[in-house]
Amino acid sequence: MGAFLKLIDVLLFLIFLILAILSPLIDFQLIFPHTLFPDFLIDLKTSYTRQYGDYLMAESPPFLVGLVWLELFFQWPIMLLNLYAFLASKPWYNTTCLIYGVSVVSSMSAVLGEMVGSNRASTTLLTIYYPFLGLGVLAMLRGLVPCSSKAAITGTRPSNGRKKRA
Repeated sequence: MGAFLKLIDVLLFLIFLILAILSPLIDFQLIFPHTLFPDFLIDLKTSYTRQYGDYLMAESPPFLVGLVWLELFFQWPIMLLNLYAFLASKPWYNTTCLIYGVSVVSSMSAVLGEMVGSNRASTTLLTIYYPFLGLGVLAMLRGLVPCSSKAAITGTRPSNGRKKRA
């Protein structure tokens, strides 16, 4: 179980690292003026929306803008905390993974609900978004698994009734 858990941690670390870099460059274009981004990033987002028919990124509906603000102020900082906690072996890594996972699953449920309910999303577009739901579930499950499989000692040793001499 320990090796499998380490593999999951490394996988989550790599995904968090990639998303920590890409989120500010691509997703945050929905909430900030385009003048803050270089032309090649704007062109990248535009070509993505055209190629995959991502109508949500093209139209920027208010609920998606709200979810991107949530990502900016809540999910992205927790993702950065997860990166730090993994590298520094902090004991609160599980907690931040759980919080991040629940937030991502909630956000992706709204996005995927809109896509599936509207019948406007292609199968290719859905296959791009479903892994993010999987990431949220994986982070949640990682947050629910204890850090170590070692049994904790909760009591003290029974004494033999004699005092020890120095």
